[in-house]
Amino acid sequence: MSAGLPSEELETTARRLGIACQAEIGGDEVDPGLLSRVPLSFARANLILPLRERNGAIRVAIATPAALLALDEVRHLFGRPVEAVLVPGPVLIDAINHIYTSVSGTAREVLQELEGEDLSTVATEFNDPKDLLDLGDEAPVIRLLNSILSEAVKERVSDIHIEPYERDLMVRFRIDGILYEKLSPPKVIQDALISRVKIMAGLNIAEKRLPQDGRIRVIVAGRDVDIRVSTIPTFYGERAVLRLLDKKKGVLSLEDIGLGAEGVRVMERTLSRSNGIILVTGPTGSGKSTTLYAGLNRLNSSEKNIITIEDPIEYQIKGIGQIQVNSKIDLTFAAGLRSILRQDPDIIMVGEIRDAETAEIAIQASLTGHLVLSTLHTNDAATAVTRLVDMGIEPFMIASSLAAVMAQRLVRVICPHCREEYSTVDQYPDVTLPEKLYRGRGCDKCFGLGTLGRTAIYEIMPVDQHLCSMIIRRCHAGEIKEYAVSRGMRTLRDDGMARAAAGITTIEEVLRVTQDDDYADVPV
Repeated sequence: MSAGLPSEELETTARRLGIACQAEIGGDEVDPGLLSRVPLSFARANLILPLRERNGAIRVAIATPAALLALDEVRHLFGRPVEAVLVPGPVLIDAINHIYTSVSGTAREVLQELEGEDLSTVATEFNDPKDLLDLGDEAPVIRLLNSILSEAVKERVSDIHIEPYERDLMVRFRIDGILYEKLSPPKVIQDALISRVKIMAGLNIAEKRLPQDGRIRVIVAGRDVDIRVSTIPTFYGERAVLRLLDKKKGVLSLEDIGLGAEGVRVMERTLSRSNGIILVTGPTGSGKSTTLYAGLNRLNSSEKNIITIEDPIEYQIKGIGQIQVNSKIDLTFAAGLRSILRQDPDIIMVGEIRDAETAEIAIQASLTGHLVLSTLHTNDAATAVTRLVDMGIEPFMIASSLAAVMAQRLVRVICPHCREEYSTVDQYPDVTLPEKLYRGRGCDKCFGLGTLGRTAIYEIMPVDQHLCSMIIRRCHAGEIKEYAVSRGMRTLRDDGMARAAAGITTIEEVLRVTQDDDYADVPV
């Protein structure tokens, strides 16, 4: 079947066929009770979706004239007349995926079916990626994991934790950076559930004493999802963490990551350099890799030779050579970086500077005519200098190569569907607050959390001549930060406060992620 008719042909075709047409399918137009009699595979193959009964007839959405041939089967399924309505193909496909996801069994419902089942074995067949919505007839343990994955994608989960304890097994979801308990399956299925995860990830199910890492690729409601799997042995059995990466989202632009107009202008000016090193700093999970990808996306062109070394490669970007770190064969960041320099690169991205060797090679590369982008684990922009000196890099080399440092954190975004304004109270005496702030009440759109997604807050510290001299003189990180602020740098907390005043995030969220912003000055 084709993907449907173009929008401009919709009305013409509907008039020719003598049927109605519409541009959208609202959620209240679909009766979930009708879907149980129409298999998902049939709906997808024929681009057909029953909506609801009206005046004794079943109203059915179709996307192509060819779908009219399948109406006889729908008429037979329901035993009553059908009334077709023509809709755009993409609208119908999205509706099929969304509606069937909402009516499929939840993980809690699947748990009820586990009683009395033989859980000693688990099926091992999982070759080509299949849509988890199509796997409704598998064994209960398999369907439980499929349901967990499906719900995780639906609820925007970044990580799934499967954690064994003495008498319990817990499944937790990380949503917008916060862990929530999802369900507690019976302890007896622990080995079967972990084994199923390992089978899907291509891991050794017989090896339970050593940590293992693998990957799963699945399709959930038409969305291609890449899952990184990590298992470790604990006292009460193996523990698994699954990190979800939705490939549909793709690489974001500098504007999409939340930089703002001024931040984009500063970053574009910095990225236009032909050499130097640009560092993105922050703790694990603060979105540093996403920012690097946004920068590479802006730089990517047929005139540039761009090569990266990453661990892991999260997104594949056309036109860029990407190397995956592999410690088993001694392909480390440092070793890969040496090889990259023999490939005549213009721009190099190093996933993370973890040691002195990688830092030294990256800085040498930036001094010999290459633009280098990388990440570093520090609390803010100014302490990146301290970190490099602690690694053993000479201050004059840092001053000669460092172009800019960006620090960032992720904050939860207030749900736009339930956002409300409230007057501030004097609960933060040391913080100057705007008169009006915003928060989310919690609704069905955000699953009662009051937040929906995350965005980043930033501080960007360009390195000028005076800052270079401060680095060479080994000035404190606090002095470096004070000078950068005097030159117009907005700190992480200031940027967060501006987002809170604009109703993007909450004051509590800003204070939570910037609580270490006021650090004690330590000499370099």
